[in-house]
Amino acid sequence: MDSKKITAVIFSYNSISHEKILSNLKSINLISEIFVVSDRDSGYRNLILSQHPFSGKTIKEIIEKVSTRYVLIIIGSSLVELSNDCVEKLFLKAQRSEAGWIYSDYYRKQNQKIIIHPLIDYQSGSIRDDFDFGNCFLLDVDLVKEIIEDLLSINNDFKYSGLYDLRLLISRSKQFLRIQEPLYTVQKTDVSSESDKMFEYVNPKNRDAQIEMEKVVTHHLKKINAFIDSMQKKLVELEVEFKNEVSVIIPVKNRANTIVDAIQSALNQKTNFEFNIFVVDNHSDDGTTNLVRAISTENKKVINIIPQRNDLGIGGCWNEAIQHVACGKFAVQLDSDDLYANENTLQKIVDKFYEEKCGMVIGSYKLTDFHLNEIPPGLIDHREWTDANGHNNALRINGLGAPRAFFTPVIRKIKFPDVSYGEDYAVGLAFSREYKIGRIYDCLYLCRRWEGNTDSLLSIQKQNENNFYKDSLRTNEIKIRQELNRERSL
Repeated sequence: MDSKKITAVIFSYNSISHEKILSNLKSINLISEIFVVSDRDSGYRNLILSQHPFSGKTIKEIIEKVSTRYVLIIIGSSLVELSNDCVEKLFLKAQRSEAGWIYSDYYRKQNQKIIIHPLIDYQSGSIRDDFDFGNCFLLDVDLVKEIIEDLLSINNDFKYSGLYDLRLLISRSKQFLRIQEPLYTVQKTDVSSESDKMFEYVNPKNRDAQIEMEKVVTHHLKKINAFIDSMQKKLVELEVEFKNEVSVIIPVKNRANTIVDAIQSALNQKTNFEFNIFVVDNHSDDGTTNLVRAISTENKKVINIIPQRNDLGIGGCWNEAIQHVACGKFAVQLDSDDLYANENTLQKIVDKFYEEKCGMVIGSYKLTDFHLNEIPPGLIDHREWTDANGHNNALRINGLGAPRAFFTPVIRKIKFPDVSYGEDYAVGLAFSREYKIGRIYDCLYLCRRWEGNTDSLLSIQKQNENNFYKDSLRTNEIKIRQELNRERSL
C-alpha cells in the first residue's frame, strides 16, 4: 500500500461542482488517483456508479479500490476548492497522529465574502448522524480495511447509513482529529435553508434513512456497553398527594408580544383536575413583567415568580418552579412564544401518565409562523420513537419533542442544568435512561417560529457552542449508562 500518496473520492451531487473539483484535484501533487461516486453515469473512467452513494456496499467498494494509506473524502454537494498546502497539512497531521479520521475548519464563500467556518471537536458523545465534518476529510485506510467487514454486519442492504456506520466503527478504536485551521474553501450550491435542515431528521420522506441510522447507533451502543434494555425501566408510583394535579411552567424573559397569548392558552384548558400556572419572569425589561403581574393579580391560577438571582438560564427558572411548594404532581412545559393547540392538551397529558405509569410524557407539535399559519415541515411527531428503543435512539437525534411533561417527584431529584439551550434534552436523556416515556402523537402544541426566536438566525459560533454542549450531554450520558450496565452485570 502506497503510504506517500493519497486517493481522493468525490461524492458527486452536482455535475458542475464535481467537474471543477476534479480539475482542482488533478493539480495536487499528493493525489495519485481520483474516484467519483455518483448515481449518474458521467462517463468518467474511475466512476463508482451507485443509486445509493452512502450505502454500506458502496463504502466497502470504495475502500477495496483504494491502494494508498489515506483516502480524501470530498462531499460534492458544494464546490470545494483545495490547494497543495491544504492536502499536505492533512497528510502530515495524519502521519504524525494515531487518528483514524482527520478534518479541519474551512472558509465559506458567501455573498462575495470569504468567511471562516469553524467546526467543533469530536467527542465520544458525538454520535448524532448530522455531526458536521465539513466537505472534506481524510481517513486512515489501513485502519478501515481492518474493520471493514463489520460495516455490513448489521444489514447488507442498508442504503443510506454506510458512512455513518463507518464513522462509529472508527470511533470505537481510534481518535478523531480536528485541525483548528481553515484548510479549504466551500462555495455553497445547496439552496435549502438552515431552518429546513434543522428538521430534516423528522421529515417523513427521510423515514427509511432514519430507521437505518437508528439500527446503526443501537448496534454501536451495544458494542460500547451503553445500550439500555427497555425491560429495565421503572414504573412510577403516581398515587401521591399534591394540592394541584398539574403546574404549567412558563419561563419568560422579554416576550411582551407573546406572553399573554401563552398564558391564555393555558387558562383555556378544560380538565377534570385542578391546575395552576407558574410564570417565571427572568427579570424582563420590555413590559413583560407588568403584563404577567396584571394577569396574576386577576387570576389566582397564575403564580408569578421573579427569581432572586438575575443570572439564571431557562433550566434555572424551571428549577425555581418545580421546587415551589405549590407545584403540582405533573410539571408541563409551555414556552413563552408558544401555545397549546387546543383546550384538551393538559387532560391528554395527564391521562397518558396514568395510562402508562410513565415518568415523562412528550407530545407532538406543529410549526407555525407568528400568526399561527402552518410552515414546513408542519407536524413534528417524532414517530421515530418506539417504546422498545426510543431511549437509545434519543442519543442520536437532537431533540425529543414538545410539549414535555414530568412527574414532579422525579424531576425534583434530577433537576435541570442551569442553561438556556439543551436543558430539556438533558433531563429527557436522564428520564429515558430509567423511566418509561409516554408519547402522544396528536398535535398538542403550536411552536411559533419568528425572527425573535428562530435558531436558524444563530451565528456559526453559537451553533457550534450549542452542538458541542449537546454532544457533551451525550458523552456524559453514555458514561452513566456504561457504569449502570457494569453495576447490573455484577
